[in-house]
Amino acid sequence: AQEAIAEQATRVGMPYVNQRWLGGMLTNFSTVYKRLQRLKELEQIDFEDVAASGLTKKELLVLSREKAKLEKTLGGIREMQKVPSAVWIVDTKKEHIAVGEARKLNIPVVAILDTNCDPDEVDYKIPGNDDAIRSVTLLTRVIADAVAEGLI
Repeated sequence: AQEAIAEQATRVGMPYVNQRWLGGMLTNFSTVYKRLQRLKELEQIDFEDVAASGLTKKELLVLSREKAKLEKTLGGIREMQKVPSAVWIVDTKKEHIAVGEARKLNIPVVAILDTNCDPDEVDYKIPGNDDAIRSVTLLTRVIADAVAEGLI
């Protein structure tokens, strides 16, 4: 389901998180934004050309590892400039940190609710199976289409 979320979000030009949700990603966005700036700095470095970079091989290796880590955790929100106005969450049980942060900031939460989820935490409930890849793909595509229609 991670690939489907990334694919649909990229299609409509929206930020996404398909890895582990980092605590404070919304509530502490100023710090996250600094890390995004650092990721953009690291993307400017040419890791293949050791001589031109003016850095040693070890320094380049450390920087490339830092870039890979930042890309894995923050790659989907790379272009995000501010806190979103709504959040789409697939598994509210697993992503309870994201739901909690959105609730604190009064951001509307749109989510797929399975039988094991609490419907009181979500503003816009979509009943469905959040474990099946096909249902997640279908519902994410429908939401992405709605976002694309809203952007026009």
